[in-house]
Amino acid sequence: MAYTLRIGAHAPQFQLPSTDGRIITLDTFADHRVLVVFFTCNHCPYVIGSDEQTRHTVETFASRGVAFVGINANSPTAYAEDSFAHMVARMETHRFPWTYVFDHTQQSALHYGALKTPHFFVFDDNRTLIYTGRGVDSPRDASRITTRDLDLALDEHLSGKPITTPVTNPIGCNIKWAGKDLKWMPAEACDLVSHQPTDS
Repeated sequence: MAYTLRIGAHAPQFQLPSTDGRIITLDTFADHRVLVVFFTCNHCPYVIGSDEQTRHTVETFASRGVAFVGINANSPTAYAEDSFAHMVARMETHRFPWTYVFDHTQQSALHYGALKTPHFFVFDDNRTLIYTGRGVDSPRDASRITTRDLDLALDEHLSGKPITTPVTNPIGCNIKWAGKDLKWMPAEACDLVSHQPTDS
């Protein structure tokens, strides 16, 4: 069994508190054509380096029925900056245009098979996975971006085209697991591109 959700999988349900005081589930976004679930946090330099690119993507596709929810599943025992209180403060400071939720249980990271921060999962109107991986090819240094994989996947899908590259490897820091070494990852975690099923 694959660790990370494969293309065609259904979005796992979650029920998590957001920085704006709501409890968020998949049904919160029922009126949206596309839902982007992405694993993120407060401290990661790859997240910080690409937040404005993510903001641009959210604002670009909002009018086309795309919703974004960022999940922070990092343990604040690893980095105190990843606490819920710091999430609230960060949203107040930066006013990011996505819903930001906290998963202290880390179960959503396991259910989705999140590998990095950031790691994007795009679901269609049936909440079937159509893209997973990176947002851009240089999340830490925006000046070096040459490929905007997430934007391309969203545009192709919303234009009724097949997604050219539905799977890429996320680039960033690994999820910070409670009680584990900072570099620890589940044994089942793997390179996504090289582990895609092939046609027989």
